[in-house]
Amino acid sequence: MDYFRPRKQPEILDPLDKDFLKRKPPAASQSSQQAPQQGDLAPSSIFEEGDSQKKPAKGSQPDQPRVSPRDPTVLAAALDPNPEARQRWQRNQIIRNVRNRGQLTKAQRLARTERESLSKSPFYPTSVKKLMPLARQIAGKPIEEAIVQMRFSKKKVARDVKKHLEFARDKAIVERGMGIGAATAEYNRAAGIDESDGAAEDDASQGDHRPGMVVEDKKGKRRFVSDTSSIYVDEAWVGRGSYGRDYDYRARGATYLLRPPETSITVRLKEEATRIRLMDEREQKRQRKRVWLPLPDRPVTAQRQYCLW
Repeated sequence: MDYFRPRKQPEILDPLDKDFLKRKPPAASQSSQQAPQQGDLAPSSIFEEGDSQKKPAKGSQPDQPRVSPRDPTVLAAALDPNPEARQRWQRNQIIRNVRNRGQLTKAQRLARTERESLSKSPFYPTSVKKLMPLARQIAGKPIEEAIVQMRFSKKKVARDVKKHLEFARDKAIVERGMGIGAATAEYNRAAGIDESDGAAEDDASQGDHRPGMVVEDKKGKRRFVSDTSSIYVDEAWVGRGSYGRDYDYRARGATYLLRPPETSITVRLKEEATRIRLMDEREQKRQRKRVWLPLPDRPVTAQRQYCLW
């Protein structure tokens, strides 16, 4: 019977054998392999009409010109999703301008003439009590000095604050155009552009490039400023986040619930021109203040010879 016949064991190929390569199964022929397909740009790509167009092969018919799929009605869904609300907002802005007779408020005037950048960090695994001293330490300092303070700080979370300050500085330079007044003035001077011309009005608004001046901050500390467009940390505050969940395993099977906190830090960056304006306003307010007299000089009236009791 075939039940007791031993089964044929699979042959084990030895790589050291001379006939090893001869016993390998033949590879698939190149004709049977599928040729790779060449990629192409999307129909709505802005690079479609450049040099990246594929040239038709010899003997093949050229492709028919594609119809542009950029329909304005389709783009309006993303650019102007609620046209009625936009029209109402524009109408309210015109009404506000007419009511104010075209005059700007102080906040609007400062928003047009001065630059600032607000940056909030992600939540760090620390508490408000530990992060608040670092926020007080960097507030009021130039951005580069604040980064140096965090670099040599012994606090563990100071490394994260340093990375956030570097990110906030780069964001202010790229998005708001802050801190480039000296570089712009140097470029205009090298290119021979007069800042009094109309073409350089925007560049000249980067700041007043005087040789240097001493600026007093709101705490009374004086600093030497060489470039009024340089960036400094105007404010820094922390925000409490949600509490996590962790466990502390103790003896005899006891388990305690831990709630590790999370905290973020927010910094507001401004230019030194703003600090100079605030210093001038404080000085003007100090000069307008009247001298206090303990006994004002006024005529004495309604005096009697005897006391009225």
